Amino acid sequence: MRHARSRLRQALAAATATGLLATGAACTSSDGDSDRVRIGLLVSLSGIYTSVGEDMHRGFQLYLDTHDGRLGGREIDLVVADEGDGPATAVPAAQKLLERDRVVAFTGLVGGATVDKVQTLTHERRIPLLGANARPGWPPARDLAYTWHTSYNSDEPGIAIAEYIKAQVGNGTVYAIGPDYQGGWDELRGFTDTYTALGGKLANLDGKTVFTPFPTTENFLPYLNRAAETQPAAVYTFYAGGPAVAFVKQYRQSALKDVPLYAAGFLTEGPVLDAQGTAATGIRNVLNYSPTLPHAANQQFVAAWSAAGYPGQPTTFAMASYDAAAVLDRALAAVGGSVTGDTLNTAISTVGRVDSPRGDWQFHPTEHRPVQRWYLREVKPDGPVLSNVLLQDLTTLPAT
Repeated sequence: MRHARSRLRQALAAATATGLLATGAACTSSDGDSDRVRIGLLVSLSGIYTSVGEDMHRGFQLYLDTHDGRLGGREIDLVVADEGDGPATAVPAAQKLLERDRVVAFTGLVGGATVDKVQTLTHERRIPLLGANARPGWPPARDLAYTWHTSYNSDEPGIAIAEYIKAQVGNGTVYAIGPDYQGGWDELRGFTDTYTALGGKLANLDGKTVFTPFPTTENFLPYLNRAAETQPAAVYTFYAGGPAVAFVKQYRQSALKDVPLYAAGFLTEGPVLDAQGTAATGIRNVLNYSPTLPHAANQQFVAAWSAAGYPGQPTTFAMASYDAAAVLDRALAAVGGSVTGDTLNTAISTVGRVDSPRGDWQFHPTEHRPVQRWYLREVKPDGPVLSNVLLQDLTTLPAT
């Protein structure tokens, strides 16, 4: 597994270098050629969320590969850059994409803190940012004119599952725990605010979520054993990447091992589930996608993923990036002549309903994020492998 990932990172790095050479030689729509468009893809190709970034790259590339390398009838120069672990790496990479590579659209972005910083840059330059993963819970005053997401607001998973968990625990309490950074704050806030508004009580001694140091925490057992002392009826959490593997394995070794564990679906999404193995069995989680959804668009997506030789099953990270390419495909088809940030941004606003592997969705008219279904999943055997198997629909968020 480690050698395979190393080879993939080398391949992605080579693809990035090739893209940079190509963009240096080829004209794009920003240079006056209406048949070529330069798109920037900024994702984590190193650091704690490498597996997420790799899946996002795969998803966008899969759409390109199944559409002859074109979006909206125009040849695409995809320039890939490394987000790393956050703004310290991502901001210089974003500045290069905007200033040297002169992309006319931005997509990708794994972390919420990265989105917050890059959104300022793209807004200043009137370039559409089409994020495909985390998105902070911005205040209503934030100007989102050039900011769109094909994923979700980071507080939505917790909002979507809170009512279900309240019904499961009744008068029991829930212990909330997550990582101490923007994504963790948003993910846990969505759950705790909604759950307590429904009359639920947190088992946490001070009534507040316990946040573990990020990204340094590797030993969760002290936190988990202290949580067990509160005798919760259930635990709710969010972790992703490497920390998700450690958390799940240590959960089954802790005094909480028999307490139901609920989570934002990133806890068991993609390669981390393979690493967690049977320790993840029975975890119920919420997400906007499952590879077992019966939609025709999803069946085609899963088949194309497998045919491309990509590992495992497609993830929500890959799906949202695939949808970002689909949105750009339709938007670019609606632009006549040379493409600018302004003309492309206006076209994105007219895309309408998207036929997606997750099910049909459309952008919220003012918040520019998907109005979409959220699903309850459970980790269980699906044939010879463990999978996040669909249990039921939960709700549609956000309301229009």
